[in-house]
Amino acid sequence: MRAKRQWLAPLLAVLFSGGTLSVGMTSPAFADDARSHQWYLDVMQAESMWKVSTGQGVTVAVIDSGVDSSAADLRGKVLQGENLSDSKAGEVSDRDGHGTEMAELIAGSAAAGGIQGLAPGSKILPLRYDSGATAASAIPRGIRYAVDHGARIINMSFGSPVDGEYQAMQSAINYADEKGALLFASTGNTGDKANLAEAPASLPGVVGIGAVDKSLTVTKWSTYGPQVALTAPGDDIPMWCPDGGGYCSSWGTSQATALASASAALVWSAHPDWTGNQVLRALIETAGRPTEGKVPSEYVGYGFVRPRMVLLEHQGDPGAANVYPLPNGPASGSPSPAPSKAGQAVSSAPQHGEAAAAAGSGNTTLWVLLGLGAAVVVGGVAAFVVRRRAA
Repeated sequence: MRAKRQWLAPLLAVLFSGGTLSVGMTSPAFADDARSHQWYLDVMQAESMWKVSTGQGVTVAVIDSGVDSSAADLRGKVLQGENLSDSKAGEVSDRDGHGTEMAELIAGSAAAGGIQGLAPGSKILPLRYDSGATAASAIPRGIRYAVDHGARIINMSFGSPVDGEYQAMQSAINYADEKGALLFASTGNTGDKANLAEAPASLPGVVGIGAVDKSLTVTKWSTYGPQVALTAPGDDIPMWCPDGGGYCSSWGTSQATALASASAALVWSAHPDWTGNQVLRALIETAGRPTEGKVPSEYVGYGFVRPRMVLLEHQGDPGAANVYPLPNGPASGSPSPAPSKAGQAVSSAPQHGEAAAAAGSGNTTLWVLLGLGAAVVVGGVAAFVVRRRAA
């Protein structure tokens, strides 16, 4: 049995930002065996990929609530990081469990019935920040720290509505891009509501990640728009329950982002001479495309991330080493882009001919071909809090 993890009670409101915290949990769906419920590992053919690459030699920075290095499935995988907050807690002291969960999805070993990470050979660099006004400056510092301490990939499973100034964050993103790192961020969970574009996923130089479910259909709540570059599994993902009684089912673009980061780690480990641009280009070229309509799609971007196509099928031309493969390059536009279709849910009618209604869902969704096989609210320079979506 793994040790019971300590969790903070959900906050009732976001200081200064006017936002609210949305957190939901189910009762334990199962006890200790998380691996048998990690459906996406089978879909992505993880066992076969691990014969080629486990992510060894790649460090993934997790900018989040901290990472509990005592978790059995993370022992020996967590590097010394940095506490970016005013808290006296260390970077491996997790304020609410969210950062630990992201780290497990990336690098977990499945020890003691825990989470099996998609890139179990990778290392985690934990960068902790806390809710409050200091977080607005902490995250840019975290990005720079990650790059300066050897992280090739930076996982940012958080976001805020694009309604503030992001010069400091954009400057840090530009710095990371110049140094060759890859930055992945969750697009958000408001696709069935306000569908607000969020930062940092909407900022130039960041790879925005949406979420698909078991049927490889974009979820109704996954925020859509031009900021979506790729999608990854984000629905019915096992995570440690708040009461410590086992594993619960969770959902969110946070989880999808962690799995996209892990996918990049697998490819980069197998091709250590590639640049971040080449790793990302290979993932884009081999993504499972939408079954209909234009590419990129505002719902799934270039499609479902499939590292196995690079590792097992030897597909994906890495292309130019120094050319960023996405249109939102670090020097290509404003750091505060306007939302796409803000306030609109996905219509029951096809959007630009690319959506197809899922049976029984009542919402338009976009199917993704498999092929051969919580965010944090940022109130400008105000407060940040974890906003995890679980069901």
